Amino acid sequence: MEIELFSAEELRRTLNRLTSQVVEATPHLADLCLLGIHTRGVPLAQRLAHNIHQWETVQVPVGALDITFYRDDLDRIGARTPAPTQVPFDITGRVVVLVDDVIYSGRTVRAALEAIKDHGRPQVVRLAVLIDRGHRELPIHPDFTGKVVPTSREEAVRVCLAETDHRDRIILAKKTG
Repeated sequence: MEIELFSAEELRRTLNRLTSQVVEATPHLADLCLLGIHTRGVPLAQRLAHNIHQWETVQVPVGALDITFYRDDLDRIGARTPAPTQVPFDITGRVVVLVDDVIYSGRTVRAALEAIKDHGRPQVVRLAVLIDRGHRELPIHPDFTGKVVPTSREEAVRVCLAETDHRDRIILAKKTG
């Protein structure tokens, strides 16, 4: 069973709210860079950068992180095909905002923090997520949250984006199996 939590318009408004949070918390936007976590964090980071450019006329560099080999739970989630990590700029001394679609256990973010170390030493690392669904297993909390959606462990939140899924929406689904 699936329930649409957000329509395309609601997702757009939530991204605008997330963009506002990032802009308000970053006094020097020239120091900012965004690193999207594959898969859906990458287009979300690109959309945030686009919004910032439209609103503030600042070009924010965007990179893509694949965290497959940094995960500590591959035995539980199954094998994954790595996507390319692309960080074509120096992150040393910068304000890095990690971007992901959904935060759940915190293990993806932990892996991303490990991956960042291979690319430099940022001034600060912040976390922006579209959806916080709770159930953390690690002491990790987003700095910027689009929406908090309380869920049970038997439910899954699926973010669908035009770039990856041909349509913008967010779905709540019962886990199967």
